[in-house]
Amino acid sequence: MHPSVPDPDPAPRARLRPPAPERAADIGRRFGEEVRSERPDLATLCLLLGAAADGSLDETGLDAAQMELDRLAGQLPYRPGGPLAWATAAHRLLGERTGFHGTASDYRRLESSLLHEVLRRRRGLPILLSVVWLEVTRRAGAPVHGVALPGHFVVGFGPAEEQVLADPFAGGRVLSGADARTLVEGATGVPLEPAMLEPADPLDVLRRILNNVRAWAAARPERSDVGLWAVDLSLLMPAHPARLRYDRARLLVQRGDFTDGADELDEYAGLIDAVDESAAEKVRGEARAARARLN
Repeated sequence: MHPSVPDPDPAPRARLRPPAPERAADIGRRFGEEVRSERPDLATLCLLLGAAADGSLDETGLDAAQMELDRLAGQLPYRPGGPLAWATAAHRLLGERTGFHGTASDYRRLESSLLHEVLRRRRGLPILLSVVWLEVTRRAGAPVHGVALPGHFVVGFGPAEEQVLADPFAGGRVLSGADARTLVEGATGVPLEPAMLEPADPLDVLRRILNNVRAWAAARPERSDVGLWAVDLSLLMPAHPARLRYDRARLLVQRGDFTDGADELDEYAGLIDAVDESAAEKVRGEARAARARLN
């Protein structure tokens, strides 16, 4: 094994704790500014998301993660050629030499959705490994973009007519057309459509990461802290479903903040009252039940 490749199954860190309220507020402010900027920076947003999850990730840690992406980019060959040459060079550096890849066990870890942890462990979910590929090769000048295949995120090199797909979860293996069809059909049972190969913009990538984090937390009621910060960041996105406000209110109630949770349930009921009166009344009933738990 190459000496820079970490242990095949790095030990998990101690349970990640969110930052103190003042730090969390600053992270939220910066995240909100970045998602609404003219050209949102994907690496910055992913690292701020990581800081919302991990109170130990300070400014020095954020800078170190950016420098690691720069360092890796500096190891790619200069203008190796067309899309296939870029995909091959990225596979050799990130997949073979430095050992970035994923396994089934990574789906069970919150760290697999946090960019700074993926850089540390060299392991992660397909979408976070794809962020590494995107950010490293972009810095080196590659024509690269994310491709949000249903159920499995990959990266694409070159324009549509020359597009070469690579799967960072599999160490950056270059995908044939048959490989891509198999990935999509295996995940969804539906055939691959050309629209599925369109480039994903940074905010699309970020929404999918936040969806993954919320799903991870929803399956673990004891980690409602994770669900709450993930919802809070999702609510800062330029466009988000109104139902997130309901999800936030329920998380507050779940965490024992019955008053604020009930107030937010009432606010959500007011939002949906005009379109679904019966659903609004049901939510108001949840608010009343939350307040009753104060007695």
